[in-house]
Amino acid sequence: MPLETQHARRLEPEGAEILGRVSSWWDQYQRLTLGALGVIVAVGLGGFLYMKSRATQENDASGQLAEASVLFWQGDYARSMDIAKRVYTQFPSTPSGLDAHRIAGDDAFWNGDFKTSIAEYRRYLDKAKPGILTDAVSRSLAYALESDGQPLEAGKLYEGLVPRADRASAAEFLVAAARCYRAAGRTPDAIRQLERVDQDFGDTSYAQSARIQLAELRSAAR
Repeated sequence: MPLETQHARRLEPEGAEILGRVSSWWDQYQRLTLGALGVIVAVGLGGFLYMKSRATQENDASGQLAEASVLFWQGDYARSMDIAKRVYTQFPSTPSGLDAHRIAGDDAFWNGDFKTSIAEYRRYLDKAKPGILTDAVSRSLAYALESDGQPLEAGKLYEGLVPRADRASAAEFLVAAARCYRAAGRTPDAIRQLERVDQDFGDTSYAQSARIQLAELRSAAR
């Protein structure tokens, strides 16, 4: 008998045994396997539907927020605020829902409602990722705090913005911090900020004003 034929016959029982094992395993675990596949499909479908829903919500939210932004630049702060509040109430988990707090803060600030402005800016900053926009909102928050008669908190916030700012903005923040510390009765802190402007940012447009204020404070302290 040819060697190939003998080898094939020896494999037949082994192949049959393997098929039998597979068949037995399938009979035993087919429900479990199909159930697991069903779960995977359901999870995948659920994830797809969730992402589609989020995209739809963000589209609706961004459209409304764009209207609020236009109204803000037109000076209609009351209507802009109403729309911004509606956006972050209806779509709180969307990017536009978060950004609506920023616009609401701007509306309140320019309406002279500094306490509401502070609250809205803080709601935005609590959840927003650090970056250029959050620094801008922090700056607006500092202005609101200063306008609301909270100079010490405003001064700390201005000072905290300095390391991430360009040279002109850093000098501006230091002068603003000095102004706030001076209003809070913290003259040594005010002098320290003005000295930083003179020593580290002497080439900026804020340096001359800082030197004049510094001379005044030093003279008054004698």
